[in-house]
Amino acid sequence: MTFVGINYLAVAVAAGAGFVFGALWYGLLGKQWMAALDLSEQPKQSPGPYVIAFAAQLVMAWVLAGVVGHFGEVTPMTALVTACLVWVGFVVTTQTVNHRFQSARWSLTVIDSGHWLGVLLVMGLVIGLVGV
Repeated sequence: MTFVGINYLAVAVAAGAGFVFGALWYGLLGKQWMAALDLSEQPKQSPGPYVIAFAAQLVMAWVLAGVVGHFGEVTPMTALVTACLVWVGFVVTTQTVNHRFQSARWSLTVIDSGHWLGVLLVMGLVIGLVGV
C-alpha cells in the first residue's frame, strides 16, 4: 500500500495552521491547563519542545493527508470527517488511557484532547480545501 500523491504545500500549511491553533488554545486555556497539572507558574521552555511539536505536526498532517486521500474524493467534508475519526479512534483514546495511568485530572484530558481535536479539524479543513 502506498500513499496517493501528497500535496506537500497542503501538508506544510496544515501543520502551520495546527501549530497556530495550539498556541491560541493553550493561550486561552493556559491557566486551566496549569491548574490541571498542579503548576503554580508557567514552566520555562527552551525552543526544543516547540521544534519537536512542529515536526510532529508535519508528520500528523502528512499522515492525515494520506488517509484522506485513501478515502476517495477529497473535499473539506471528507477531510473533516476523517480528522474526527482519527481523533476518536487514536488520539482521545490514547490520551485517556495515558492520563488515567498517570492519575491526571480529567480536566487535563479534556483540555489536551480538545487541543488535538482542534488541530486535526484545522488540518483536515486545510487538506480538504487545498487537496492532497
